[in-house]
Amino acid sequence: MNHQGKPPEDNLTELMAFVLLGFADMPHLQWFLFGLFLIICIIILMSNGTVFLITKMDPALQSPMYFFLANFSFLEICYLSAILPRMLMNLGTQRRRISSVACATQMCFVLMFGGSECLLLAVMAYDRYVAICNPLRYPLVMNHRVCIQLVTGSRTIGIPVMIGQTYQIFSLPFCGSNQINHFFCDTPPILNLACGDTFVNEMLVYIVTVLFVMVPFLLILGSYSKIISIILKLPSATSQAKAFSTCSSHLMVVIIFFGSGITTYLRPNTRHSEGTDKVLSLFYTILTPTFNPMIYSLRNKDVIMALRKLLCKQFILLKNELNV
Repeated sequence: MNHQGKPPEDNLTELMAFVLLGFADMPHLQWFLFGLFLIICIIILMSNGTVFLITKMDPALQSPMYFFLANFSFLEICYLSAILPRMLMNLGTQRRRISSVACATQMCFVLMFGGSECLLLAVMAYDRYVAICNPLRYPLVMNHRVCIQLVTGSRTIGIPVMIGQTYQIFSLPFCGSNQINHFFCDTPPILNLACGDTFVNEMLVYIVTVLFVMVPFLLILGSYSKIISIILKLPSATSQAKAFSTCSSHLMVVIIFFGSGITTYLRPNTRHSEGTDKVLSLFYTILTPTFNPMIYSLRNKDVIMALRKLLCKQFILLKNELNV
């Protein structure tokens, strides 16, 4: 990240608002981008909402794996709600101004939901580890109370940390430009606008990233190394293929989400890398929530069957109403 010398006191200004540049460098594509992201927003809401509903309603999908999947879909909707509405408003109205309070609030929610997703993905990897490596103990280890505790912990453990980090960043003095070269209030571009020595704040960002991104990622890798070693020892190719299919969806999501997130927050950041940050951020904020339901649902026969039953039930209800 960018280190700056402390400027004279009379050059410091307390910024009450920022300007989210977003995709202002592509003026002729503003309405195209608005339509594109609006369609993506609808797809994310409908697909993740559908996954959440069918895993809650269908009796065949009441196992821990689908309980975690439902909570992950719910988190994706929350994560989307913290970013896309403001982005769509900026693209539609071209009013990119955002108050410092609104910017801090957005950053705080993005950090909280992002950290919760990282922890929940680690929990989902642990669930697959127990299911494949200790199948006889699975019902005992992953009972309903434990599942609720794991989900509650993944949602709440990062809240005070993320609030504290947001407070630390927005307590910094800002001077000069108030233009954020990003489509939402993210940590690296905000720190680039801060005056004075930001070394301590940058170190705090790295520490939080290691705790909430790198540690879950390493735990996931450790779980999957054990899982793969067990799968390779299975006697039949059919059993191996079935075991791999239950894990491959989660692993694909992990690679996309953690790969882009780690690259964004742990690499040295400069003003010249802000364009790259925007592209990487699109992966873990927009593309991952878009493809997650497709990755999980289209590769899962139980989810497809539950969706078919739900659609058939709705079709019968609609048909009966029309006949009345």
